[in-house]
Amino acid sequence: MRNIVLLGPPGAGKGTQATLLTARYGIPHISTGDIFRTNLKEQTPLGKQAGEYMNKGLLVPDDLVCDLVEDRLTWDDCKEGFLLDGFPRTIVQAERFDAFLEKQGIGLTAVLDMEAPEELLIPRISGRRVCKNCGKVYHVVNMPTKVEGVCDVCGGEVYQRKDDAEETVHARLAVYEEQTRPLTEYYRRTGRLVTIDASETPAHAFEQITAILGE
Repeated sequence: MRNIVLLGPPGAGKGTQATLLTARYGIPHISTGDIFRTNLKEQTPLGKQAGEYMNKGLLVPDDLVCDLVEDRLTWDDCKEGFLLDGFPRTIVQAERFDAFLEKQGIGLTAVLDMEAPEELLIPRISGRRVCKNCGKVYHVVNMPTKVEGVCDVCGGEVYQRKDDAEETVHARLAVYEEQTRPLTEYYRRTGRLVTIDASETPAHAFEQITAILGE
């Protein structure tokens, strides 16, 4: 069983590593970001509330996050482990999460802190483009579409999300430093934190992670 938390600023590559790790270890990828975006697209009450914060580059409040994550971890597909991406984000969430894990008799295998300098993170995020139809992710430099603005997979419109715009990226990074960065010290004190160099290729980061988690 591998119970993993992925930490790191926006643009560090958590989503890419989550895809690789769930394929390697057969555990579900639980991303609060994906959950909120789905609800936002469907215009559910939770989605509307979350969208007010996400579109400004701000974090969704703790009380809109914790109950959802805790319920998700009780699903059958989490019996052999889980990968949390984007949760916890604050000390308050981490403390509540630890209490939940203790009550469930569950421990964390590792907290993976993916780190890269801000001068790399900003162009990574602001260059990101997403298909409105199928959700395929592109990058204007690293992975452009064959035809500008058109998805290679389904032909849908490819656009820049509001939370990927450069002015919003700066706000997201500032919020991360203020509210989420303290989590690294929180988990370091308990011996669960492992720092991953995310400044190079995804393959390089994946090699570091699997060396820690094993085959």
